[in-house]
Parts: sequence; C-alpha cells; structure tokens
Amino acid sequence: MNSHSPTLEGFRTILRRPSFGFAEISWRWSFGAATALLISFSLSEYLETLPVSHLDLLLLKTRQPTLVGQAMAHVFQGSSLRLVHGFIILALGLTVMWIATAALGRAATVNALSGYFHAESDSNQRPKWRLRPLLGLNFFRVAATLAATVGCVAALLLGSAAAPPVNSAPGAAFLVVLAVLLLVWLAWSVVNWFLSLASVFAVVADRDTFGSISAAVDLCRDRTAAVFAAGTWFGLAHIVAFFVATSAIAFPLAFGGILPPAAVAGGVLLVTLLYFAVADFVYMGRLAAYVAIIEFPPTPAKIESRVAPPASEGLAIAPDARGAVDQDETILGDIPLQD
Repeated sequence: MNSHSPTLEGFRTILRRPSFGFAEISWRWSFGAATALLISFSLSEYLETLPVSHLDLLLLKTRQPTLVGQAMAHVFQGSSLRLVHGFIILALGLTVMWIATAALGRAATVNALSGYFHAESDSNQRPKWRLRPLLGLNFFRVAATLAATVGCVAALLLGSAAAPPVNSAPGAAFLVVLAVLLLVWLAWSVVNWFLSLASVFAVVADRDTFGSISAAVDLCRDRTAAVFAAGTWFGLAHIVAFFVATSAIAFPLAFGGILPPAAVAGGVLLVTLLYFAVADFVYMGRLAAYVAIIEFPPTPAKIESRVAPPASEGLAIAPDARGAVDQDETILGDIPLQD
C-alpha cells in the first residue's frame, strides 16, 4: 500500500466501491430534500397568512402593472416582520439539523473508508470514535459560513460607500466589491477545507475537536506533497465535471423554442442532479485519499552507510587485499632486540 499514491488510491476506491459515493449522496440529498420541503411549507404558510381583499383580487385580475403593484403593496403591507421571524426560525432549525445530519453522515462514510483500508492491510485494530468532535467541527463550519456571509454584506456596504451619489464611480465600486468578495471566499474556503479534513481525524484517530484541527495542520505540514497532490487532482476532476455540466445544460436550453417549458426545465434539472452526483463521488474520492494518507504513513527509508575504500592517485585496492594479512611477513614484534 505504501508504494501506491494516495491520489490513485482515492480514484481506485470510488471505482471499486461506488457504494461510498452513493452513501454520500444519500445523506446530502436527503438533507437537501428536507430543506426544500421545509422552505416550501414555510412559504405556503406565510402566503396563507396574507390578507387579500376583494379589491385586491380585482386589481390583480386587471393585469395592469400599476394596479397589480398597488395590490401587492397592500397585500404585503405590515407582513415583513413575520417574514423575518419565520426566516430566523427556519434558519436556526436547518442549521441544527445540518450539524447533526452532517456529523452522522461524515461519521458513517469515514468509518466505512477506514474499515476498507484496514481490510486492505489485514488489520483489525480500529480506534473507537465519538460523535461530539464532529458536532463541534460542524458548528465551527457554520460559524465560518456566518462570518463569510457578514463579510459579503460588508463588501456590498463598502461598494456603496465607494460610489457616493455625487461623483459616483461605479467601476471603482465594482472592483472594491469584487476584491472583498474574493478575499472572503478564499478565507472561507481555506477554513472550511481544514475543518473538513479535521473531521477525518475525529473518526480515524478518535481526536477531540481542537485535537482534530491540530492533527489536520500537522498532516498538511508533514505530508504536504501528498495532501496537495490529492487536493489538486480531485479539484481538477471537479472543475472538469463543472464545465461538462455547463456545456450539457446548453442542449436543453437550445430547444427552448421547440419543446415545452416543462421539458426544458426537466432537462436542466436532470443535468444539474447528475453534476451534483459526480461532485459527491469526487468528494468521496478525495476523502478516501486523505484517509489513505493517514492510515498508511510513509515508512522511513533504510539508509545503508558505506565507507568508501581509501584510494591514492587513482589506484584501487582489491577487497581481498584490504582485509588480508600475510602471515609470513616479518613484523616489528618478531625482530629480536639488539643490545
């Protein structure tokens, strides 16, 4: 196993055991479906609470933009506070649900990967793991996402400040917003990646929350080449899948004037789901590469120290001549002392 590349082990794992990818899809898509249902149900309940009078219905039926706008303004008047309250409650509920679901899903997938590599090495000694470190890591991921959201809002505020009403400079405002958004995205990506890598140590090595983060930093420092290679190759695979999906979406959109809108929307949805499935498989392959790096550390090379034979003016000494001693040679101890 040590002679193989962890990156190749990751690709080979998802090809040999596609069940790992389907396991990742199952918990991710289950959470996504539950989120969509909760949002739809919340919006439906919110719309049912809006008062609609007969005059509003009459104005809406006219289909005149001005009258329809007046009717909508009257319908939504005073309901913004309820919408904000509902959004806060929904966001808190989804956050708690994601922390728990992601912890259970990651524990199941990483534990299965660890068992797969232990089976490859004929080792039955697997450390126990706890769920609390994964919950803590996911909480930090949520905190990082919230901080990134605040940073994006700050970028918009900075952009508006850079373009005052008088002597406005829209180009400068756009550059400020773009630069701040790029920095926020890079910072969030690095933190989220480290926390994702730390979750592997929480399962494989039974580390606590901060111990897992420290172990992830140590792994990046000690095995920089292997970690960088795995992240690079699987990142390229993800980018290729994204460009292929983007190109494939153009086919159903090209028939927008011929096919009905439902068929076009179904084609776009199918391509999008296929892209998400491939992305989950690629992510599991990268996770398998990280588990392979952790489970099979490099063995220290056996260094053989060899002393070069002495050589004088290019004359080589034969091996038998270096260690052999002529027994008939007269030595100093055999010479009698002279008075």
